[in-house]
Amino acid sequence: MMEGIEYGFGQHLMLDGYGCDQDKLQDLEEIYNFLSRYPEEINMTKIMPPYVFKYSGQVPEDWGISGFVLIAESHISIHTFPEKLYLSLDIFSCKKFDTDAAIAYIKKLFGIKKLEIKLLDRGHEFPKVIRKVHHFITSERSQMTV
Repeated sequence: MMEGIEYGFGQHLMLDGYGCDQDKLQDLEEIYNFLSRYPEEINMTKIMPPYVFKYSGQVPEDWGISGFVLIAESHISIHTFPEKLYLSLDIFSCKKFDTDAAIAYIKKLFGIKKLEIKLLDRGHEFPKVIRKVHHFITSERSQMTV
């Protein structure tokens, strides 16, 4: 690795919530508002309105709300299963954010009783600033064969 070069694409917070507030899990407007407001609260840039919809599956108790918002830094997504008091939520961002604060906020917002949390650092070899690695990448690519 070259000195002074920062690598890594970003953080991916994956949260599974159990024992959630059923009313909040089935409230399309509440989920839309969360996806619409939350990017700004974590200093991210929303680049489209959220897309949120109710899903009714073949198994009646598997219905729920799913939503997604594209942010310049990547995305935030949520899937709820009100009959099972469960949600899954992802925040993927190339920009650092306070994961502990995000977890606490989401836990409180949805009344989550139990959490499963996975936090990944993605893109370990992704160069943060391309100018610093231009020579290195050009050299590496010139050695590739088609």
